[in-house]
Formats: sequence, structure tokens, C-alpha cells
Amino acid sequence: MVLHCVLILSLFSGWAVGYKQGDNVTLYVNKVGPYHNPQETYHYYTLPVCRPEKVHHKSLSLGEVLDGDRMAESLYQIRFRENVEKKILCHLTLSEKQVDELREAIEELYYFEFVLDDIPIWGFVGYIEESGFLPHSHKVALWTHLDFNIEYNGNSVIFANVSVKDIKPVPLEDGAGAAVGGVGVGGGSLTVTHTYSVHWFESTLTHARRAERLRDYSFFPKTLEIHWLSIINSLVLVVLLLGFVIIILMRVLKNDFARYNMEEEGGCDDLDQGDNGWKIIHTDVFRFPPFKSLMCAVLGVGAQFLTLATGIIVMALLGMFNVHRHGAINSAAIVLYALTSCVSGYVSCSFYTQINGQRWVWNIILTSSLFSAPLFLTWSVVNSIHWWSGSTQALPATTVLLLLGAWVLVGFPLTVIGGIVGKNRAGNFQAPCRTRNIARQIPAQPWYKHTVVHMAIGGFLPFSAISVELYYIFATVWGREQYTLYGILLCVFAILLSVGACISVALTYFLLSGEDYRWWWRSVLSTGSTGLFIFVYSVFYYRNRSSMSGLVQSTEFFGYSLLTALVFSLMLGSVSFWASLAFIRYIYRSLKMD
Repeated sequence: MVLHCVLILSLFSGWAVGYKQGDNVTLYVNKVGPYHNPQETYHYYTLPVCRPEKVHHKSLSLGEVLDGDRMAESLYQIRFRENVEKKILCHLTLSEKQVDELREAIEELYYFEFVLDDIPIWGFVGYIEESGFLPHSHKVALWTHLDFNIEYNGNSVIFANVSVKDIKPVPLEDGAGAAVGGVGVGGGSLTVTHTYSVHWFESTLTHARRAERLRDYSFFPKTLEIHWLSIINSLVLVVLLLGFVIIILMRVLKNDFARYNMEEEGGCDDLDQGDNGWKIIHTDVFRFPPFKSLMCAVLGVGAQFLTLATGIIVMALLGMFNVHRHGAINSAAIVLYALTSCVSGYVSCSFYTQINGQRWVWNIILTSSLFSAPLFLTWSVVNSIHWWSGSTQALPATTVLLLLGAWVLVGFPLTVIGGIVGKNRAGNFQAPCRTRNIARQIPAQPWYKHTVVHMAIGGFLPFSAISVELYYIFATVWGREQYTLYGILLCVFAILLSVGACISVALTYFLLSGEDYRWWWRSVLSTGSTGLFIFVYSVFYYRNRSSMSGLVQSTEFFGYSLLTALVFSLMLGSVSFWASLAFIRYIYRSLKMD
């Protein structure tokens, strides 16, 4: 319970701080990294910059650590509502190796992130200029002066940014022995002086609304806006699919019911000898599938992620994830994943018992490891590469132990408890038809009823319903955007589930009409294949919609994109199965059979 409280409290950090004039406002340096690789970040003090003799790090929340934050106190002296003009920060003598290190960072478009009163401040480390063809000019320069512009209201800090306007950067020529306009040079070293200014401006925004100011500010380019065309496109698709399932399919079923019931009343004794579509397999349609434990684990974990995703979106709609709470969504996802483990255990073990499963202990173990095992394997590879490169995205040992403890002490026990409750409360399967001991032979099926074709259709249509919104989500997770349209996200999420359920019902009907009763796994795979389309889209996004590069960023992108595809496959596979099961129970319960 103590561990659980630590996880929950890490969600709600960041109280309003009041200052008096002249009070010290601590500026923390955080991280640096290539502009085009958002997840490749390093500690600010890995660069040859001004730093205190003894570095004091800020105590961080779980979400901040997961987000790659490593805040440390800086040498900047900022006092509330006191302006400063060109104050010297430090004098640095850079060796030739350090100059080359700075030049390489500037050429890779390194940006820095500072934090002032939980407000992120971004800026570029240096300046690069390419000009001319013959002769070609390549200039690299370092910003040695920063202007801090801070807005306040009453005793609160509202906003802060940094600018280098009307400031000349210091050129970093090849070789540290060259003369650099006015900057001390000599003996294979380069001496630079770092300075800064602070300007305070009064704002009319209150502290409670300061997130609006940060949202309107754009250091990173903003491309997200309300995309009504995407929503209308998805809604039209849903309406068409619902119309197809409700109108066309129900008319077909109505004709089937009339024909089958008329044959019953007419005493058709050779019912099984003719071509009678889906009724002829009523003694086989509820024959339990192979790999029952794996199927139940898929359904359980899918139900867990449905609960988790809904919880995250609802929390976002309630305003619990504002721009000043670093990594709050990461913390919420971990807490909810641990808490919702009981859902996966309950759903999996309950259904496993209903379909006459005997090895319920193995079922619980499989359910608890179906996602956590791939997650641990992927994280191990990604974290090892981050650790090898020295990135701040590599988790410290204490955080790893905390997350492991969350799974061992909270997640796994809740899965076991949920499984035991589900096993004890499970009733009968409630099949409306009896199942024969001997399975009926399945006739040869046309090519368009094969599993691969159904997976292509069942995966593409849900993907097309979210394809536009998926770009905005990728731009948020793997770019610099801040996603705030959670109401639209909820609509798209509901559209995705509706399309998945409709497509599953339609494909299941076509399968049964061909006298093929192997619908159990087919219903999971048909819509669950949406995850494959999402991964293919991630490859397209990486190559055509982003500028990411390098081993560190690429490994993290493709590793976690695979996990994202797995999550969508589990969620939609679970939804499509329950929709198909409800549909099959309905149509066979509506028939008059002995």
C-alpha cells in the first residue's frame, strides 16, 4: 500500500508557489538533445557549459523520471521581479576537444530545456549557417548570452522563455587556436564568457490559467488543430457500417429466420443434407476452440487495456494532465495498469472456466505475462541502448525497482485475485444449441473467406477510421506537439470500437453462412489485425513524416511502436470477439430447434 500511495502521489505534483519581491526563483537546467530526435536526450551538464562545483539535483516525480527529466540547480541567480542586465554567469576555457564537442552538438541542432517554477524553457545551444555554393560557407557559432523574459501576476510566475534576439553568437572555428572576434584565444584553448539578462513583465493571466500561455507559445512548430474533416470522415464510415449491419444484415437474417423456421414447421427431415447456410452448423458453432488458455488471456488483457484507455481519456477530460505536470500521463498509465490487472484476471479466468478450462493457474500466469513479458523485453533492449549512449531516457536503478515492485506487489497479486474471483463466480457458458461429439466436416471455402482476407478487411476499415487522428497522436508522442483535444480523442476511440464490432459481426456472418464454424479465433484475428496496419503506418511515419534518425531514437520508436500495435490488437480483438459472440447467441437463440 505504501508503494501504491507513492505511485498515486506522483501524479499530483506541482502546487502553486507564492513569491515576495526579491525572493530567489530557482532555475533548473534539465536536458539537451537533437531537435529531430525527441526521445534522445542527455543531461545538460554533459556539455562543456557553466556548472556549479557541486551539482545538486532536484527530487523528481515518477512521471518526470520516465519522461527523461534530470533537473539540477544552475548558476543563474534570478530574483522575483528584479531585472538583471548582462550579468556574468562564468568564464569558461574550452579545450580543443570541448570546442569540437560543442560544434558537433550545434551541427546536430541541439536544443536545451530549463525549468523555472515548473515552466519549461527551450532554446538552441548554438547557431549554424550554410551559405553559398562556390565557395561554400559553413559557420557554427555558440550562444553565450541568454535573455530570460518572465511574466508574473501578483506573487506567482505565469510564463517564462529565453531569447537571443539582437545578440551576436561566438563563432567556433575549426581549431581552437584561431582568433575568434574578441574572445580570448590561446594555447590550444578557447575562452568564452557566458552572460545573461532577466526581464520581468506583468501579466493579466491568473496562476490557474497559466497553462493557456504555455499552450499558445511555440518554440516548437505547431501543426495540431481541430480536424473536423477527420471526424466527419470517421462518422460517415461508422454510419455506413452501422447501416450495413443493422439494415442489410438484419434483412438477410429475417429471411433466414423465415426460411429456417418454415422448414422446421414443414417437418424437413433431411435438413442436414441440403445447403442451408449457417443453421446447418448449429451443433458445431459452439464447439470450444483450440488454445483456450491463450484466447482467454487475449480477451482478459484486451479488456484491461480497454479499461485503461478509457480511464486515461476520462482523466484527461477532467483536466488532470496539464502542460506543467511533466510525465503525468506516464505515471497515470502505470498506476492504472497496475490497478486494472484485476480486470484481466477476472475476465480471462471467468471465461476460461466457462469453456471448461482446467489449468486455471496456468491461465492466470499466461494472462499476467501476455503483455508484461513483451514490455519487459522491449524495455530491456531500449533501456540498454539509452544507457550505452548516456541518454537521460535510461531509467535509474531506483526507478526500475519501483516499477518492478509495482508489478510484483500490486499488478500480479491483483491479477491472481481477479482470476480467483472470476473462477468462483463463473457460470455456465449458456450456449443456445447442443454440441455434437463428432465435428462436422467443413466444406472448401472460396478465397475471399480465408483468414488472411478477413484480416485485411477487418484491419483496414478500423484503421481507416482513425488514420488521420493517428497522425496527430504520433506527432504528440514522437514529436513536439501537446495534445489537448481529448474530447475528439474520446469520439474517435468510440468510433474505433464501433467500427471494429460492426466489421466483426459482418465477417462472422459471412463465415458462418459458408458452414465454417471456426469463428472463435477468426473473430479475434480479423479486427485485431488493425495493430499490423498501425505498425505499417508507424514505418511510413518514420520515413516520410518525421526527421528522426540514429540508433537510439530508431530503437525506441520501433520498439514501442510494436508494443502499441500489440495493445491495439488485444483491445480490438477482445471487442470483436464479444461482439461476434453476442451476435451468434442472438441468431441461434432466435431459431426454433429441437
